Amino acid sequence: MPLELRPLHPLFVAEARGLDLSRPLAAAELAAVTAAMDKYAVLVFPGQRLSETEQTAFAGQFGPLNPGLKKMGRQQERLQEYRAIDISNLGEDGKPLPRDSKKVIGSLANQLWHSDSSFQAPAVSYSMLHALRLPSWGGDTEFCDLRAAWDALPARLQAQVAGLAAEHFALHSRMTLLGDDQYTPEQQAALPPVVWPLKRVHPGSGRTALFVGVHARKVLGMGVAEGKMLLLDLLEHATQPQFRWTHRWNVGDLVMWDNRCTLHRGRAYDLDEARELRRTTTDEVPVGATPSGWAQAAE
Repeated sequence: MPLELRPLHPLFVAEARGLDLSRPLAAAELAAVTAAMDKYAVLVFPGQRLSETEQTAFAGQFGPLNPGLKKMGRQQERLQEYRAIDISNLGEDGKPLPRDSKKVIGSLANQLWHSDSSFQAPAVSYSMLHALRLPSWGGDTEFCDLRAAWDALPARLQAQVAGLAAEHFALHSRMTLLGDDQYTPEQQAALPPVVWPLKRVHPGSGRTALFVGVHARKVLGMGVAEGKMLLLDLLEHATQPQFRWTHRWNVGDLVMWDNRCTLHRGRAYDLDEARELRRTTTDEVPVGATPSGWAQAAE
């Protein structure tokens, strides 16, 4: 079946049906997904039941997989696939961890508005989050459209932001906002800060996005206080309700989003209940590259 799309929000997000993500996609199907991502930025694929291997294989068709914070080697991982990221509150035994465990404390950073791995260069492009076990309440994921946020930014701010860049650091939100400071110098050095412009043009759609989020810790060329206030103002603007959409999970959902033009955050849930999702994230590849050519990244 061809890819079928149903818009879920006036600005972005569509439900996607007609594809079985557990098998390799044909070139035309991959091109259709890429085109849909350029238009909608977030796609919801309901009713997919993927193993770790199947999910990494699906993601690997769009670019090399990025392990994110796993590069720091902070803790033992539950998952067999190194390039798959465990978004859960579970221990090795599959049961919820204590609330004061390092993993649970670190995962609370997911409840802050962010773009996955904006603290890395080269850029990442897509993330795919797959729901396996869900709590009885909460745990939704919210998204906002940074393209619409740029379009609605007052002309004065557009002119100011156009020439500015922000430094992004992997542990900024965890160390500064959450008090999670138990990182060795070696771990901190494993993911050094990177710089991205606040005005970012999407290579696929050509649309401009306001590239902000909690990983951004300072604006280059501005005083620390002034730069932080600008980042807070821009983040408040970008996450207004009119730019926002909430996904309420069902087991089997796979949500795919473009980190170059969206922000997202998880919402609170009962940490004594199991919540298990699995994420894969891909590095950006040049426009025009054949997605199937990157399939070896998932092998």
